[in-house]
Amino acid sequence: MGKGDKKSKKGKISMGSYGNSRKRKARKDKLKRSVSAKAVTAAVVVETEVKPKRAAAKKKTDA
Repeated sequence: MGKGDKKSKKGKISMGSYGNSRKRKARKDKLKRSVSAKAVTAAVVVETEVKPKRAAAKKKTDA
């Protein structure tokens, strides 16, 4: 329940260990991921068309 408890998440954080109650995050290749992400975004930017902006509708006033 506290920092000395090996089975709780708080205890695992204080001891610096991992287990069922404190999972490790999956490692990902940052180099491969960043290169492919840049290529994909560049391709998407080229293919998209610029849509013309629409003017806001004027409010009707009763006068």
